[in-house]
Amino acid sequence: MTNIDYFEIKTHKLGRTYGKPHFFILNKGLNSGRSMNQPCPNCFVVVSETNAQRELLYYLCLSLQVGRYFKFYIKGSVIPFITIDDARKVINKALLNYEADQWQIKVEKLKKITTYEENLKHQIKIIGQLKIALLRT
Repeated sequence: MTNIDYFEIKTHKLGRTYGKPHFFILNKGLNSGRSMNQPCPNCFVVVSETNAQRELLYYLCLSLQVGRYFKFYIKGSVIPFITIDDARKVINKALLNYEADQWQIKVEKLKKITTYEENLKHQIKIIGQLKIALLRT
């Protein structure tokens, strides 16, 4: 079992602020379940008691999305989405199977891969800008 005593998932409303540590989960589209630091119009908010719990939940949700655990629960043919109850179900099931040592190793590796991925996206953006600059001169 985990050291998470309390966390809450609710629908995020634009403009709302939160006093406790939190992050967001995308709830519409094929990337439903993706953890985000910044809100968007179609997301849930996960509120925890401590920053350590927030960090654990954030990377747990990111792992679940990358591992496609939310995909089974995505509904809708025109606009795919995941319900708040299904998101809660996936997270709670993962927390029941949570083993701190094993997850910590995976989280550290996932952090490194995510940083590398963001770096590559930045490089691709710069290369695109370089192409445009080259063609305009």
